Amino acid sequence: MNQQFKLLREKRFLPFFCTQFLGALNDNVFKTALITMAVFHTADLTSLNGAVLATLLPGIFILPFFLFSASAGQIADKFEKSQLIRFVKIFEVILMLFAALGFVLHLFWLLVLALFMMGMHSTLFGPVKYAYLPQNLAESELVGGNGMVEMGTFVAILLGQMIGAGLGMHQGGELLTGLSILGLALLGYMASKQIPNSPAAEPHLNINWNPMTETGRNIAFVWKSQSIWLAIIGISWFWFYGAILLAQFPVFAKEILHGDESEFILLLAVFSVGVGVGSLLCEKLSKGIVEIGLVPIGAMGMMAFGVDLYTASASGVADWRLLLDIALIGLFGGVYIVPLYALIQSRAQKTHQSRVIAANNILNALFMVISAVFAMMIFKLGLNIPQLFLVTALMNPLVIIYLCLRQPEYFSRMKSWLGG
Repeated sequence: MNQQFKLLREKRFLPFFCTQFLGALNDNVFKTALITMAVFHTADLTSLNGAVLATLLPGIFILPFFLFSASAGQIADKFEKSQLIRFVKIFEVILMLFAALGFVLHLFWLLVLALFMMGMHSTLFGPVKYAYLPQNLAESELVGGNGMVEMGTFVAILLGQMIGAGLGMHQGGELLTGLSILGLALLGYMASKQIPNSPAAEPHLNINWNPMTETGRNIAFVWKSQSIWLAIIGISWFWFYGAILLAQFPVFAKEILHGDESEFILLLAVFSVGVGVGSLLCEKLSKGIVEIGLVPIGAMGMMAFGVDLYTASASGVADWRLLLDIALIGLFGGVYIVPLYALIQSRAQKTHQSRVIAANNILNALFMVISAVFAMMIFKLGLNIPQLFLVTALMNPLVIIYLCLRQPEYFSRMKSWLGG
């Protein structure tokens, strides 16, 4: 594990890590502050219903992933990455300036537009982020580097949601919110200026600006490499499972833990720390290689503690057991997802890495939308939140059986790792 922390002393990694951390932090501060204000101070912003807004606004943020991921992947493959990251950060500063005005002047339409554009910002940054790592890290460093990035991302999500909720709940906090998101954007741009040059993977690429046809081409290209396709399905499953948990945490905190916003934040903290710890553990567990044998182990852990979360919820045991289950679901989730990202980066063609990541982002977004529909169907059947967690947890073995049948390497590497 010490090896991955040494990356923080490297110019090829530290500025990039800080840039992506600040970007994820700002995304979540802005998004959470806006949703919190829309729910708790609806009259100050709009005449629309707060509950409707709580559902609608996250969808507006996700929409650009469907619309622009294909183009973002091409752009990231065509242009030098450090300059492209700086351009994206300048774009973020401009967006946050408009968002700050929207908060201060109570212009809801401007805030919604900024939210959509921040979704575009994340869409543009995603393919660059994951294609930058294999270009600047040795293959033996990929698992550790991805672990650091995943840890940083989930800590940023946690901090962003906590800060955003605090700002959004504070009456008259619009100016402070505006200054906070603008300040974070400026810090992100300053960090990006230190990122070293990363040459374009395919500088002569002719960009197809049609999102429909290019998305089809991206998916078709990934399908040709079944090991990458299966890794993307595996990653998308993690986001499906994670979206189910995170979406239900507020009501779970209220109805099962009999708490308020503080218990909701505690659930987020425990889950995020769990994912962060699991992500960091991957480097030590993998022993310097891309060890996909950890993927089935991670999935089985997510299943086991998901089932126990249901059991503990139904039996009314002490809250510490529920929190332990959530922490361990997160930990095994980190162990599960990091090798999958590293596999994609190590096996994708160098000239197509960003477009492969773009295809991954499209499918991740699709699975998160499907998770919301799935949850609504479960509730229509009369099941409650703990039962939803149980059904979702029991789907993990199906995913792993599918992966192992389609690519037996997952099972053989797991046996080798357990026997080694």
